[in-house]
Amino acid sequence: MNTLIDKYSSQGSQADYLSELAGQVLGLCRQQGADQAEVSLSEDSGLSVNVRMGEVETVERTQDRGVAVTVYFDQRKGTASTADIQLGSLKSTVEQACAIAQFTEKDTASGLADADRMATVFHDLDLWHPYAISADQAVEMALQAESSGREFDRRISNSDGASMSHGDSVAVYANSHGFSGAERSTHFSLSCSLIAGANDSMQRDYWYSSALRYSDLEAAASIGKQAAERTIRRMNPRSIDTGNYPVLFSAETARSLIGHFLGAVSGGALYRRASFLLDSVDTKLFPDWFSLLERPHIPRGFRSANFDAEGVATCEQHLVQNGVLKHYLLGSYSARKLGLQSTGNAGGVHNLDATANAGDLNEMIRNMGRGLLVTELMGQGVNAITGDYSRGAAGFWVEGGQIQYPVDEITIAGNLKTMFQAIEAAGSDVDLRSHIRTGSILIGNMTVAGEA
Repeated sequence: MNTLIDKYSSQGSQADYLSELAGQVLGLCRQQGADQAEVSLSEDSGLSVNVRMGEVETVERTQDRGVAVTVYFDQRKGTASTADIQLGSLKSTVEQACAIAQFTEKDTASGLADADRMATVFHDLDLWHPYAISADQAVEMALQAESSGREFDRRISNSDGASMSHGDSVAVYANSHGFSGAERSTHFSLSCSLIAGANDSMQRDYWYSSALRYSDLEAAASIGKQAAERTIRRMNPRSIDTGNYPVLFSAETARSLIGHFLGAVSGGALYRRASFLLDSVDTKLFPDWFSLLERPHIPRGFRSANFDAEGVATCEQHLVQNGVLKHYLLGSYSARKLGLQSTGNAGGVHNLDATANAGDLNEMIRNMGRGLLVTELMGQGVNAITGDYSRGAAGFWVEGGQIQYPVDEITIAGNLKTMFQAIEAAGSDVDLRSHIRTGSILIGNMTVAGEA
């Protein structure tokens, strides 16, 4: 093992080293008599700084390593993990996984994904953009974001701080089918959160930028300015009369609606029968014009991948097409439990594009005429089994196609199944800071609880 470490440090790349190490771990599993085995290895490093009111609060560097081993003996499964890559520790980890498998029940759905589903084509996804940032540089960027926000308007009275972080990740997955795949990516993030007003009339808001390449980040001064504008805009909020109104979710809140849908069509919820969308494949759940397209191979996409967490090849596919659910999101285990095939979604969905049939947010506000614009959601009032939806919200009241005043201390409620059918428009103002790529979403009618 020391020879391999020396080879890595002098010649090989980090991904090559982890791939070779994965092969050795699989060899140890074979020696223990495992029918099947899989191993995941990762190395991550990063820097994170936080500042507040012009002072540095934290500077943190991270360096993490992990090895997870899973073995199968006649469909009995054992898993163990370690952060130590020395040969003795790896042998011990494999032995522990094998020992655990001897005490588990046979599960006919367990085992590796089918061998013929393994990825064989590896696109260049443009995810690796290392850029050296010192702690001093990161602190300066965070301070600049905060100061530009605090200086923007004298009503900005306080700060929740600003943060800058970046990280590198290299991961390898390999299994006894002979599959071995490596992924490496970088990530950068800069955010600022500000407070306006005083005493009981204080309001808070924020803005952030997130990217896989440093040069794609928004400028620090721009982030601070947008955080300040959003905070000032929320001052002196009112409540509104309880009633039924159109509700327009801004892009950053709209993706939570898609997130609830993804949870309901995920294999784990379905085979446990804990979803309000049981037996819904080929059912019309959304309006005719609405589609959700999974695009795993977008260059520099936040969730781009050539293979899923089990090595199954990813592919472009409609999750929803013309309003109809085309398939569930399945890994091999949940697929077998349901009598279906993996969809290449072990570990979750990849980049998901929502259809837009409207203009930007301003145009959608004009077309809505009268209703509620939601810019913040609070609480976890969503029942995954029934689809009942009730969450605290804040945003703006719209009248005559224009924002009139900020609102808070309200609750919006409905049922997700009904809400999906009631989507009237999705905007072109797509928020690209997530793998769920959607613009603002207008739901034609929801219950809004404000003043009695």
